[in-house]
Amino acid sequence: MSDYVKDLMAEVKAKHPAQPEFHQAVQEVAESLSLVLERHPEYKSARILERIIEPERVIIFRVPWVDDQGEIHINIGYRIEMNSAIGPYKGGLRFHPSVNLGILKFLAFEQVFKNSLTSLPMGGGKGGSDFDPKGKSDLKIMRFCQAFMSELFRHIGPNTDVPAGDIGVGGREIGYLFGQYKKLRNEFTGVLTGKGLNWGGSLIRPEATGYGAVYFAAEMLTTRNQTLEGKICLVSGSGNVAQYTVEKILDLGGKVVTLSDSNGYIYDEEGINKEKLNFIMELKNVRRGRIKEYVDKYKKAVYTPLDDNMDHNPLWDHKAHCAFPSATQNEINAKDALNLVNNGVYVVSEGANMPTTIDGVNIFLDKKILYGPGKAANAGGVSVSGLEMSQNSQRLPWTREEVDARLSLIMKNIHKTCVDMSNRFGTPGNYVNGANIGGFLKVADAMIDQGVV
Repeated sequence: MSDYVKDLMAEVKAKHPAQPEFHQAVQEVAESLSLVLERHPEYKSARILERIIEPERVIIFRVPWVDDQGEIHINIGYRIEMNSAIGPYKGGLRFHPSVNLGILKFLAFEQVFKNSLTSLPMGGGKGGSDFDPKGKSDLKIMRFCQAFMSELFRHIGPNTDVPAGDIGVGGREIGYLFGQYKKLRNEFTGVLTGKGLNWGGSLIRPEATGYGAVYFAAEMLTTRNQTLEGKICLVSGSGNVAQYTVEKILDLGGKVVTLSDSNGYIYDEEGINKEKLNFIMELKNVRRGRIKEYVDKYKKAVYTPLDDNMDHNPLWDHKAHCAFPSATQNEINAKDALNLVNNGVYVVSEGANMPTTIDGVNIFLDKKILYGPGKAANAGGVSVSGLEMSQNSQRLPWTREEVDARLSLIMKNIHKTCVDMSNRFGTPGNYVNGANIGGFLKVADAMIDQGVV
């Protein structure tokens, strides 16, 4: 770690205490950018990175709401408007008990670079609440969403800040949020993405993050003259990202043997085929059940419970060629990373945001596997959100084939940017450096053009 990065991290930790995820994200980017700052001192003298690290605006508000029984609840709402140098703030809303300021700042910081890599005109932001929608009735969720939007609406807009969905915020929640925004502002506009198809949404949006992660993995494999055909793949999670990761892997000839939720994971040596995937989609999206139910129907599969006290995640212990972490941050630690490599995995494409710890990332880099960091590999979701914004502006829907073709092209271009930038700055094959540098340069140049604002 250079003296510049050490001093920067000391300052970040002093200004933003008790936010380990945010510190982790900043450190990874800063270490990559030390290569750039040596060659381009103008970025250093303009303190560009220091300015990107500080959010342009942080909005925190209370969300009081009334449940079905008339009981009053109070949650905390957040919106981090991180950087708008290249476009309006863009990033998801997360409803989950783990949500806090530090996690949202890490996500918003990552979003700045991710959105820049897409080449679409989108700044970075993130938001959400510690509200837990799991197990709650539609009426409770509607009341919470309406209360949440009753405060947030004054801070967002199609040319200011365009939120999307994230963990705990799917089509149902986006619908309730949009309805309240429309009522309060008396206008129908593309202020949220992830909308229903019959009122402004885009085809491929639910699939986009998972599809994109697989497209990125396929691009990495082309550098070794390989494809996903016949590859055994480990996938974590069982939400939208994981489901559509599995779907696209199957389309490209791969075999998926794992999925998980917060309670445990399944291992199906025979592979999760289209029929089994349809069962999982119905289980998770309609019945909102637990992944354990999979082994009740498919008897040859094995279910293993997961515990927060485990020193590693046994899902990553199985022999495979590719891994797609698609659940949450820091789900792969150093021990997991070693287990993956030792069991034959040489492709990791991150569907989740920062699912690998710094020690785990360093192992992947040292072993020189094909490692696609989240800000590059999972940019498909926000890419199609950007395409949804374009369709809303034009008042024209695009076909499924057109959106998918644009998504595939965006992921190819992101891959090319990562390769070009890692080569340009003397670290060939290092997608972490390539993604961080490629995302940074576009934002940095825009900030210099716009002055100190």
